[in-house]
Amino acid sequence: MPAKGAGQVQHRALSGLRWLARSRLPGWSRRQLNESLDLVRTLMVPDWDIHPEMITHTRVIDLKTGRPFEAINSGTMENSYPQEDKSVDELATYLAYALRVLKNCGLPCEGVTTPGGFGNRVKPQLSRAAFEAVRDIYGTDLPHYFKYVVGQGESSQPVLEHVRGLDTDDPQVIVNVLAGTGDWFGGWEGSATPEPDRYATEDGESGRMIEMIAAGEPAVFLCHWPGLYCNGEQRGYRAFQRIVRTINGLYKDRSVWMKPSEIARYWAAKELTTIRRDGGRFQLSAPFGAARFTLRLEVQEAGAPAVDGPDGAIALSEVREFRLLRAGTWLRDGDGCVVCLDLAKGETNITVAGAVAPQGASAGPQE
Repeated sequence: MPAKGAGQVQHRALSGLRWLARSRLPGWSRRQLNESLDLVRTLMVPDWDIHPEMITHTRVIDLKTGRPFEAINSGTMENSYPQEDKSVDELATYLAYALRVLKNCGLPCEGVTTPGGFGNRVKPQLSRAAFEAVRDIYGTDLPHYFKYVVGQGESSQPVLEHVRGLDTDDPQVIVNVLAGTGDWFGGWEGSATPEPDRYATEDGESGRMIEMIAAGEPAVFLCHWPGLYCNGEQRGYRAFQRIVRTINGLYKDRSVWMKPSEIARYWAAKELTTIRRDGGRFQLSAPFGAARFTLRLEVQEAGAPAVDGPDGAIALSEVREFRLLRAGTWLRDGDGCVVCLDLAKGETNITVAGAVAPQGASAGPQE
């Protein structure tokens, strides 16, 4: 499942940050600013997650004054902050400051991205702080964060952290969504030479993205906006387009493009939904819902499955090929069937007419 990507909104100019939070920006008319923000909302939000990459991505801000600390050293730069232990509350307060800027601009957000080594000294506290800050500012039930990169041969499966309260009305977890590649486009300055074959060769025979797809794991790009734009030459963007064409051409039937927030939600549902079986009836208990949730039910002589969710019956249409599976469809598959639905939080029952010889059930993305 290659990801659509995580868009990071970075506010490098401190004066611009303060004014932007007030819907004003020096040198811009209010109309120009509103049109720019509206472009993000309408063009980008449907396909990209909007994250803060902290407050400035450069200088650490003194939250009491709203200005950077006077000293300039590794301890006062966000990409190496903090240099000493920090509590969950201290980190959450800093993250919340960045999140409020996005909220004040009317931008949705379900997670954060970190600049460089931000939080490396306090990784457990950072994870919990991200959970607290995102839930506090945006009220999302399932926060995530995008920080770590795994290399060749390593699993790119998301990691569920601080899991608690699954049997309550307020289940809690934050999903650590892992990037599976380095930045091999134009780099964070847009000056590097793109290396698209490191992601996927044109014939689709090799590359890190191909490796992750073959393993049946989320295949998540990592890049920086300047590395796509390449100072106006757009060399990184053209390389990106070529990779997408390769994946769509060879792996379209087994790939679903998703945002990190969608990957996080799907993985939480996949890992935490319990399935109980009684003959041809399967009871799903989901602490978190997920779009296009797909599961294979091992049954013989199966008829059409009937689905009853928390909000009532869910109609399913039969399809004949895996590539045609969408939410609200099902497929006969050997001694069983595959069901794809928008899974809701709570109890969902799937009853397969005429099912015999119970063999169990499995949930998760189907290839």
